[in-house]
Amino acid sequence: MKFYLAPMEGITGYIYRQAYNSCFKPMDRYFTPFLAPKHKSGFSSKELNDILPEHNQGMEVIPQILTSDPEDFLDTAVKLKEYGYTEVNLNLGCPSGTVAAKGKGAGFLKDTEKLARFLGEVSEGMERENLHFSIKTRVGVESEEEFQTLLGLYNQCPLTELIIHPRVLKDFYKYNVRMNAFKEGFEKSRHSVCYNGDIFRRKDYDRLVKEYPDLDKIMMGRGIMMNPFLMEEIADGTSQKVSGKMSADRKADRLEKFHRLLCDGYTHVMSGDRPVLFKMKELWGFLIHSCPEEEKLMKKIRKAQHLAEYEGVVSELFCRMREHE
Repeated sequence: MKFYLAPMEGITGYIYRQAYNSCFKPMDRYFTPFLAPKHKSGFSSKELNDILPEHNQGMEVIPQILTSDPEDFLDTAVKLKEYGYTEVNLNLGCPSGTVAAKGKGAGFLKDTEKLARFLGEVSEGMERENLHFSIKTRVGVESEEEFQTLLGLYNQCPLTELIIHPRVLKDFYKYNVRMNAFKEGFEKSRHSVCYNGDIFRRKDYDRLVKEYPDLDKIMMGRGIMMNPFLMEEIADGTSQKVSGKMSADRKADRLEKFHRLLCDGYTHVMSGDRPVLFKMKELWGFLIHSCPEEEKLMKKIRKAQHLAEYEGVVSELFCRMREHE
């Protein structure tokens, strides 16, 4: 099985990828948060830092592109080629209202005629440039029945793989995943299929591979944010709570190292306490699931106004985590 880290805007940038890759079981592939090309312009400093090879050493990184303009997509792919990237991913899954309203991400799925033209031009252009692309998609806008048409379009493209998140745009990240739609995609896609969606625990993984024994690629996002040990739990067949293979001390040490790399990384590139605190509080919004018994300290983290105050609370939290066996 190959494992991919999902692109999560504002979260899984190069600082997060570096820290995760150093502290936990590495992913086979890491997908960048989307690059949003502006017609005929270069990368922003933030985008450039995220794709620089020196910021992604030791990892296979796939840049993701968010656009509905084939010229912009091809122009960005060619620019990425200059940095050594020969494969990119097309975002047809982002459900954000501001993105979808512009006809991008999952919003692009509304106009299948325009999407067909886009994919035709992109396919020709990428082959001409000797470049490759994959697609990460939802299964429709309003109904999963739309996926039959979308799948027909994808089957006409020279994709490296099709990553399916089996929800429609209007689902956002709520409700159960639509496994009937995934089944159709898995069985009828002429491309290799990767599953994405709601893998939070070992039992979620077990259920999926039991149903699809030939599935060989899984993308995870929120599950990894909540529990960075998830890849190891999948590998050794245990859950974090019942595993006897790692002490509370060892887990706390690794999480603390991970936290230190992130906090130092953000401090290095950001000015002032506030933006760093925003990033770290966002992280703890996920990691709270790894230590739910420490809600009082989590509240202190959320209320912290200065890095020194925040660091004191986090230090106490890691000490408390070491006490739990």
